[in-house]
Formats: sequence, structure tokens, C-alpha cells
Amino acid sequence: MLTFDTLNRGLKKGLRVLITLAKIMIPIYIVTEILKYSGLLQMVARLFIPLMSLLGLPGEAAFALIIGGALNIYAALGVLASIDLTIKQATITGVVISISHNLIGESAVIKKIGINPFFITGLRIISSLLTGMLMNIIL
Repeated sequence: MLTFDTLNRGLKKGLRVLITLAKIMIPIYIVTEILKYSGLLQMVARLFIPLMSLLGLPGEAAFALIIGGALNIYAALGVLASIDLTIKQATITGVVISISHNLIGESAVIKKIGINPFFITGLRIISSLLTGMLMNIIL
């Protein structure tokens, strides 16, 4: 049964989650905008055009993939918020990031359970890129 207390606790927890995510996404969004307007994002994007074209993505999407891989999905969303993508490109980017996100943090966990983190990290990166390439062909 929904009571005032339940609603109040839910709103408080929801607000805490919103603040936590905003602390990640807003600074990344601002940094991305600064990089975009300074021209640095375009310079980096040009380096990644060959790889990103295999995925059907603009070069700027490489920054989102790198941030998502190094940090987490929410940081990648902060980058993606400042990049114009088509629905197809957003779908491919989302799938690639969901396969190979938070590689640094999760590698530490993988190592603790006795699995080679370099193998798993490499497997996740390769799997995400191959999946992105396949989606680019299919979609």
C-alpha cells in the first residue's frame, strides 16, 4: 500500500540518485562542450574517424566510448548529451558502451576473483567493436 511515508522515502532516495548522477554527468558534459568549442574535440575526432566509420559513428563518438570504457555509462551519457547522433548512431553507441563500460573498475574486480583482467578487458573491447560493426551493417 502506498503511504505518505513510502512516497517520502522514495522521493528522497530518488533525489539522492539524481544528485549522484548529476555530479558525474554535468561536469563531463561541460568538459565536452569546452572541448567542442575549443576545437580539441574535433582534432581528437579526426584521429578516430577510420575506426568510428566502421561503426557508422562520427569521430566525436570516440570520446564517449573512451569515457564510458574508462569510467562508466553515466559519464558517457554526459558526453553523448553534447553530440548530435542519429537514432541508429545512438543505438550503436549505447550497445558498444554497455558491453565495454567501466573497464578499469571492473578489471580490478575480475582480478580479485582470479581471472586474467587483460584477457577479459580485451574480449569486452573486441566484442563491443564487433557488435557495433555488425549493427552498423544490419541497421
